Amino acid sequence: MTTAPLLWQPDLSARRKPLLCDFMTQAAKTAGRALDSFADLHAWSVARPQEFWPLAWDFCGLEGDKGTVPLVAHADPMQVRFFPEARLNIADSFLKNADGREAIVFIGEDGCRITWSRAELKREVEQLAAALRTAGITAGDHVAGYVPNMPQTVAAMLATASLGAVWSSCAPESGPDVVVDRFGQIAPKLMFAADGYFYNGKTFETRDAITEVASRVPSIERIVVWPYAGGAEELPEGMMAYEAFKQVDAPALACRVMGFRDPLYVMFSSGTTGKPKCIEHSGGGTLLRMLVEQQLHCDLRPGDRMFYYTTCNWMMWNWQVAALASEASIVLFDGNPAHPGISRLFDVVEAEKVTHFGISAKYIDASLKRRNRPADSHDLAALRVVLSTGSPLSPEGFAHVYADWKADVQLASICGGTDILGCFIGGCPLLPVHQGEIQAPMLGLDAATLNDQGEVVEGMAGELVCRNAHPSMPTRFLNDPGNARYRASYYETYPDIWRQGDFTIRTGHGGFVVLGRSDATLNPGGVRIGTAEIYRQLDKIEEVADAVVVGQSFDNDVRVVLFVQTAEGAVLDEALTTRVKTEIRKNASPRHVPAKIIAVTDIPRTKSGKTAELAVRDVVNKHPVRNLSGLANPQALALFADHPELQI
Repeated sequence: MTTAPLLWQPDLSARRKPLLCDFMTQAAKTAGRALDSFADLHAWSVARPQEFWPLAWDFCGLEGDKGTVPLVAHADPMQVRFFPEARLNIADSFLKNADGREAIVFIGEDGCRITWSRAELKREVEQLAAALRTAGITAGDHVAGYVPNMPQTVAAMLATASLGAVWSSCAPESGPDVVVDRFGQIAPKLMFAADGYFYNGKTFETRDAITEVASRVPSIERIVVWPYAGGAEELPEGMMAYEAFKQVDAPALACRVMGFRDPLYVMFSSGTTGKPKCIEHSGGGTLLRMLVEQQLHCDLRPGDRMFYYTTCNWMMWNWQVAALASEASIVLFDGNPAHPGISRLFDVVEAEKVTHFGISAKYIDASLKRRNRPADSHDLAALRVVLSTGSPLSPEGFAHVYADWKADVQLASICGGTDILGCFIGGCPLLPVHQGEIQAPMLGLDAATLNDQGEVVEGMAGELVCRNAHPSMPTRFLNDPGNARYRASYYETYPDIWRQGDFTIRTGHGGFVVLGRSDATLNPGGVRIGTAEIYRQLDKIEEVADAVVVGQSFDNDVRVVLFVQTAEGAVLDEALTTRVKTEIRKNASPRHVPAKIIAVTDIPRTKSGKTAELAVRDVVNKHPVRNLSGLANPQALALFADHPELQI
């Protein structure tokens, strides 16, 4: 492949060097040899996990006793155990040095602004923890949140963690069926909720949805609601107001000591390929992984301000909140990121002096299409790192950030998932950013690209894998006897090698290009094509508002079918169809050109905003869609069923 243009080069001569430089110096002492480059450091971190992970624990400031045994090795990666003697509670790391420094800033779409200091956050956690204990919550119990991205949600999670209980959350815009599919599997004893939320200039009340969820999840014994969109005095019977629930005379926090592998979170898969998997994650492993990613790969420091646009449906909520353990502030936003205009989030970045701004690739592409240029309209002097995830970021999206947002930022495109509550590949403050490329594998993870024969390849497409065990692997799937579903999800394709399900190219720079989900990879004539390669060309065409591309089994082969939702006022006529094909042929290859381009009025998406390629593919190929509840707009699938243009 051609060499990608260089967009950013770190200035390592500056007085303030990245934290990773200090870590590399300490790692060289631990290794007893020189580690002169990130590649050297990464190779050591993979080869010597028994040295790397204890050093990362100490350097990143994880509170607790790590014990004397860093890991117990095993040929089966699912049987490797990290820090088996460790004793800790992650709430101690989140709440350390609870002083007057700002911990949380909340910005609501309606203009509401709330700030909590580290001391105020800790006191809120103490009051909730005492109330949860009185309510009978103890270690191993499940507590659920049907909640917006608010300070109270953070406090509820930390109070849950302080008792050794397990936290799971869904955003309030999720319908009852979606929530029941998830919470019904984990049997929570208590559920936190808000009485509504704001989105796109409208107010949505959720009391009826809360009542329905509670009626269908019989394990829920108590519902605690904070008045966000309405009033606590109007709560139905069976719900308790948040302020009334808190124990105001609570004693000082004394966290229950837990093991490194004891559970903290249950996360859920999107549900588009079957009933959502309940993925259990440990407290110690998850937080250690996130500290490494944030401090070493993103150079997050005490006093920095992390803002990641997310909801409580997405793992990025858990990831952002972990910044508190680095003594950074977190900036929370709840609502439509483009209301009343695309510059709304940049208003927040400017006003709150955000240093680390995280957003989806889809938002960056929308900013590009709308010719948004915050470099001219906003003071972004504090901004050092831009993070992007959710789907592959197009080369044009990379260029847009540097040309129109800010030229001197580290653009860290990251790729990982709910599966590990972290990243396999992502940013590195010691390396340059090349257009369209993720910079590097993450420390401690042996990420690689394999072909169908299981061979490591460079410069050609293959499966993203991880060839070693690491602390933030799931502890288990709930309701999965013998770990059968867990093993089938990741270890069926390559024995003892984790297959993530992303189609990637390892570049000559040591970075990665992500082409799309390998499960949705197109295979016309036996040639594998990543869907992102097609979307990348559509991003250049303003008349295309949205699209989904799938493979249709047809005439003993697979043909590429592109469904297009046009922008307002545009029509998919012969001229636009020709233009789409020309762009794809010119910038991708003739094999990428769809056999069919069909206009539709809506594109199905998951609750986390991803294009539901697999669901559309199933409908097009007349296969059953295994779980509709994971979709934000399942009614859109009817547009693809038995479409007349698919019959010829």
